[in-house]
Amino acid sequence: MANKKNDVVRPEDMPRITTMELAKKFIDEQVEKIRNQVGDKKVLLALSGGVDSSVLAALLIKAVGKQLYCVHVNHGLMRKNESEGVVEVFQKELDANLIYIDATDRFLGKLKNVAGPEEKRSIIGKEFIEVFAEEARKLKGVKYLAQGTIYPDIIESKKGHKAHHNVGGLPKDLKFKLVEPLELLYKDEVRVVGIALGLPESMVYRQPFPGPGLGVRCTGAITRDRLEAVRESDAILREEVEKAGYTDKIWQFFTVIPNMCSVGVKNDHRVYDWCVIIRAVNSVDAMTATVPELPWELLKTVTDRILKEVDGVCRVAYDLSPKPISTIEWE
Repeated sequence: MANKKNDVVRPEDMPRITTMELAKKFIDEQVEKIRNQVGDKKVLLALSGGVDSSVLAALLIKAVGKQLYCVHVNHGLMRKNESEGVVEVFQKELDANLIYIDATDRFLGKLKNVAGPEEKRSIIGKEFIEVFAEEARKLKGVKYLAQGTIYPDIIESKKGHKAHHNVGGLPKDLKFKLVEPLELLYKDEVRVVGIALGLPESMVYRQPFPGPGLGVRCTGAITRDRLEAVRESDAILREEVEKAGYTDKIWQFFTVIPNMCSVGVKNDHRVYDWCVIIRAVNSVDAMTATVPELPWELLKTVTDRILKEVDGVCRVAYDLSPKPISTIEWE
C-alpha cells in the first residue's frame, strides 16, 4: 500500500463547509479531481458504515460509479441492523458494487476466551485487515485504495497520536495509490457533504462507534449470548431516547454488559444474570466528557423494557462517571 507524508495543510482561506451551496461546490470540485486522478481504473474502499467511509463511498459513486468496489466486513460486533442498513443504502439504493462479507464466526472464533481489552482490539484489527486483503486479492485491476481520512486524523498523526490510514498494515503485495478526497474536512463538514450527497440522516449523524464495535462493550471474554444481550439492550436505549426527543441532546449513548452477574428474581425463581450499564455522555472532542441528567421517566422506561425484553439480564444501572477519570468506553 502506498504511504503518504503527513504534510497536508488546510488552506487558511478555505471556507468552512456549512451550507448546501458550499457542500455542492466541494462535491463538484472533488468529482472532477477524482476522475482526473483515477481515470478508468478500479478503486477499492473498506466501507464500515461509519460517517467518513459512507460519505466517501457516496462521493466516489458519483464520481466513478461502477469503478468503485466497496467491501463491508460484518465482524459480528455491529449494532442491531447496522450491516443491513449499509446493504440497503449502498447496494439497493445507490447501486454500488458492494461486497458483503459475514465474518461473524471467523471473528468470534478468534476471540473465544480472550478477555484482555487490548488483546481483543488487536485480534479484531488484524483479522479485519486479513479479511479485507483476501477480498482485495480476488479483484483484478484495482489500482487505487480510497480512505475516509479527514483533517483531524492528519493533525493527530502529525502529533504522533495515531496513524491516519484507515486500512493500515495491508500486505506488501497489495500496492495501491491512495484516494483521500475528504482529507481537508472536519467531521461537521463531512456530515454536511453527506446530506448534500443524499445519504440518510441516520447514517450521516451516526454516533461515534469504536472500531472493535460491541467487542469493547461486552467486557471480558465475549460470548454470543452476552453479545446479543448488549446488542438488544442498545437498540432499546436508542429507540426510547429517540422517542423522548433526546437524540440530538446527547453526544453519545450506548449500553455495556460487564463480565459479571448478580442475583435477581424472575417468575418467582432466583436467577444469577447479567447487569446492563447505560452509558451517556456529552462532549465536544472526546477528550473530556460530562454525564447528562436524563429524565427519570426515560431511564425507568428503558430499564423496564430491558428487564422484560432482554434475556439473561436482571439489573440495569446508569454510569455517572465523567471523563476524566473514567474513559467514555468501558474498554
